[in-house]
Amino acid sequence: MDVLALLKSASLLVPEESATENDVTVDDVWEYLAHDEWEVALGLLEELGDVRPLPAVFWASMAAAAEELRLGRSAAWCHWREGETRNGVIRADLTLRAPSDGGRRSPVPGAGVLRPMWDIGHRTPTGEPAYAVARLWVEGAPALEPGGRAPVRLAPLTPELWRHLRPGQVITLHETRPVGGTAVLLEVMVPE
Repeated sequence: MDVLALLKSASLLVPEESATENDVTVDDVWEYLAHDEWEVALGLLEELGDVRPLPAVFWASMAAAAEELRLGRSAAWCHWREGETRNGVIRADLTLRAPSDGGRRSPVPGAGVLRPMWDIGHRTPTGEPAYAVARLWVEGAPALEPGGRAPVRLAPLTPELWRHLRPGQVITLHETRPVGGTAVLLEVMVPE
């Protein structure tokens, strides 16, 4: 399928009354599509996808269009959002330990590559933490520096293990046994 057809099909799934904080609407997307400004249209559709939940097929079309345009990060983001429509959304404010306190010495890659373990409150029969794995996406940045703080999104490998969590709870990141960071949950939405 060509890029134009993919973007058109995605735009048809956005409710007409949807508008971003900057008053961008689907009509603006159609204007850019009419002038073959596909990359701009894709970016606007991504913004419109933040206004209200859209179906997985929207994000799948967007991911395919981004792949055709060779926009790797946009494609990864759209695939991420497609997964969130199926498995739910978990957002948190993550603070990494500083290297001087035993934290990592290199930045955390921001585009869902890292799959750390998390202590989310489950315990083994002996009382030890039973860690759960979730991919990590740093919002609005390509990476999170050691000792840094940023909003993140988590994609659990086993989503049902995370259903008990609520905003305000604190969970801990582990790449090895010591705590690598702490995260305060901002949003936990299970899929409809």
